Amino acid sequence: MKKKLLAILFLTATLTSCQDFLNLKPAYQISDQSFYQNQNDFETALVGVYSTFRGLYSSSNLIYLAELTTDNTEIQWSSPSADEMQLDQNGVTATNAFTRAVWSTCLYTISQSSNILNRIDAVNFDQTAKNRIKGEAQFLRASSYFYLVRLFGNVPIATQTFTSPAQVAAADLTLKPKEEVYKQILADLTSAETLLPATLTSDKTRASQMTVKALLGKVYLTQLNYDLAATKLKEVIDSRQYSLVADYKTLSTNGNTNLAETILEVDYLSGQTLGNNYSSLFTPAITSMAIFPNNSQGAGRIVPTLDLTKAYETGDARKTISVSDSVLLIGGKKSYSRYGLKFVDFKAVDPGDGSVSFTILRFADVLLMYAEVLNEQGKTTDALPYINQIRQRAKLSALSALSQADLRLALERERRVELLYEGHRWFDLIRTGRAQTVLNAHYASQKLNFSVQDFELIFPIPQAEIDLNPALKQNPGY
Repeated sequence: MKKKLLAILFLTATLTSCQDFLNLKPAYQISDQSFYQNQNDFETALVGVYSTFRGLYSSSNLIYLAELTTDNTEIQWSSPSADEMQLDQNGVTATNAFTRAVWSTCLYTISQSSNILNRIDAVNFDQTAKNRIKGEAQFLRASSYFYLVRLFGNVPIATQTFTSPAQVAAADLTLKPKEEVYKQILADLTSAETLLPATLTSDKTRASQMTVKALLGKVYLTQLNYDLAATKLKEVIDSRQYSLVADYKTLSTNGNTNLAETILEVDYLSGQTLGNNYSSLFTPAITSMAIFPNNSQGAGRIVPTLDLTKAYETGDARKTISVSDSVLLIGGKKSYSRYGLKFVDFKAVDPGDGSVSFTILRFADVLLMYAEVLNEQGKTTDALPYINQIRQRAKLSALSALSQADLRLALERERRVELLYEGHRWFDLIRTGRAQTVLNAHYASQKLNFSVQDFELIFPIPQAEIDLNPALKQNPGY
């Protein structure tokens, strides 16, 4: 049982086409004579890796972990699941389905990427194409490990390809210190940076060299390595491949693909079960509302908190684009109900099948990270123009003459409202060491009798994974 399930969990590969990317097989069932014979085979396999990785966003599991656990959003639905309530109240247990889904998706992506990387050099085809495929696979593997290490702390490192259950059983699949995980992440990204072409790809659902540099900047910032973070983020800025779009609304509404500001995105297509469920999750669970073509109701599962709506400064143009507190009802009346607007497809007949693209990385994030880096380097005055670019688009006045501490708080609020619903809030609060201060104050203001404890700054290792692999040890406190 252990051999079979571990092989499936860690070591899957996609063999045929993007339409079949969910038909995953254990690596030891793959025949080198029937697959991985030419460039097309590796291109097909890479599509499968992207498809798995995008599942983090298509299923909204990552949004649950990064937004519902924070002061940004809460559950409005009257009958939430126990797993949803755990996230909303920061009382996550080892049996939570959302944490296990993120864990599994990341490990599937890592395994599929490793299968490509471990086999590609043995096959002869165009070197430029080979380098691109390798670079994208390394980016996807590093991205998955980056999510795992930030969410769970110590995690297994498995980059080899297994050809038999015996090899899986003999492998060291214990939890590795997060320092080793970051070493693996940086090794993949620094290699990918040299392999991917410097020219901007026209398809922003695929990683490019600047995508890698942007993620490298985020990794270095998370490690508090400000000098290296500054270098990589400035390279993205100086490349002039990206720019802020004039209208903030275009970032999260229909037709938002391949925008000048986008660095990496996930595209969706409604009507063919290839859509997303944001339109359902972010809108009210009101049966009589009339905001969708067929008057469908939402799920009310990830809606803005009152605290979030108050975080916007007076005159911030992003507020009416991002959140609403008034829902139109059948018959023309309106009712008070807070809900999210970003990434909601108001043209969707089925709110669970939306077509608005989701942005994983964008230029505004890079500018705000660079401002944070400069501020932490003691260059507060130099940092102001970068945050002020974001504020100018939001129709807000420029900041000036701030202390380092004041700019830290200004950046925290700016990232909160600028990147709402994009899966950054939890990671931002953890990175800056502000999670307990901010979230516990939020709970206290709501007169809620729960709080974030020290051990809850990382999530529990899924119990089902420990049951399959007893070599995994649960995080302290769970």
